[in-house]
Amino acid sequence: MHKLSTSSPAVPILETTPTAVRGDKPVAGVLWMIASGLCFVGLTAGVKHLGQEIPAAQSAFLRYFLGLIFLLPMVNTMRREPMTPSLWRAFGWRGAMHTIGVILWFYAMTRIPLAEVSAMGYLNPIWISIGAVLFLGERIRLRRIVAIVIAILGALIILRPGLRELNAGHLAMLVTSLFFAASYLIAKRLSDQVSPTMIVGMLSITVTIGLAPFAIAVWEPITWTQAGWFLLLAGFATAGHYLMTFAFAAAPISVTQPVTALQLVWSVTLGALLFSEPVDMWVVGGGGMIVSAVIFIAFREHQLRRAEKSASVST
Repeated sequence: MHKLSTSSPAVPILETTPTAVRGDKPVAGVLWMIASGLCFVGLTAGVKHLGQEIPAAQSAFLRYFLGLIFLLPMVNTMRREPMTPSLWRAFGWRGAMHTIGVILWFYAMTRIPLAEVSAMGYLNPIWISIGAVLFLGERIRLRRIVAIVIAILGALIILRPGLRELNAGHLAMLVTSLFFAASYLIAKRLSDQVSPTMIVGMLSITVTIGLAPFAIAVWEPITWTQAGWFLLLAGFATAGHYLMTFAFAAAPISVTQPVTALQLVWSVTLGALLFSEPVDMWVVGGGGMIVSAVIFIAFREHQLRRAEKSASVST
């Protein structure tokens, strides 16, 4: 089943994991998702607060390295799962794709406003949908094609090429979404062979390893205060993932997914209040188009899975 998750803070991603047992607690589901979104936006704001004092690769490494603390409860479960050479290769390739995406995401965070990072981050599921058609042989229907076109138009509205000056942060964010999409397409393949715990745990380990040489190459001394900030960021990311899981368990995707749009609202608000970033209505409008397209695709996937499940039961 497809669900929205996060490849990186505050970046919604369509990821395949085994379907959880869903309850009928819509209010609880919405509240869990709101709390999850606040964690991810808090993480994004924390990275923005650290600014350009620390190189992007080092910042990314410290966030993942300290995040391994929260991985310790998963270790025994992961050790019991059998691994084959092909699985090791797949995890390695996913780690490589995600490593590059994470570095570029941290770089973009220091170069462009919070609202633009959040809005452009919603492109990830769009590239995943395209990649699933090109590389996984999935069928694409007209309504999804229309949603993809709307999302791309939304991105063009945000960027407005030729009408304003674009910097390296915009390019980095565009490339980030492509690498994250590749990462999650690999995760989609892996989800049929290993548990969600293994997928999450191996991503944390491989990305930490992948980031290490980049971080060492640009390493700058950090203070204890900065180390504390990175530990807090790792905690925000972990809490965001757990809270999102609770949301999926409490209510259907049709209830929880529209709540993800609030992350864009919070990013605009935090950018204005904490970092004196002007509210750009072009970014809000384009981001709204992208979010709407992503929510539509999520709904369609949910409806199709339910239809397939009903058909298999009836036969």
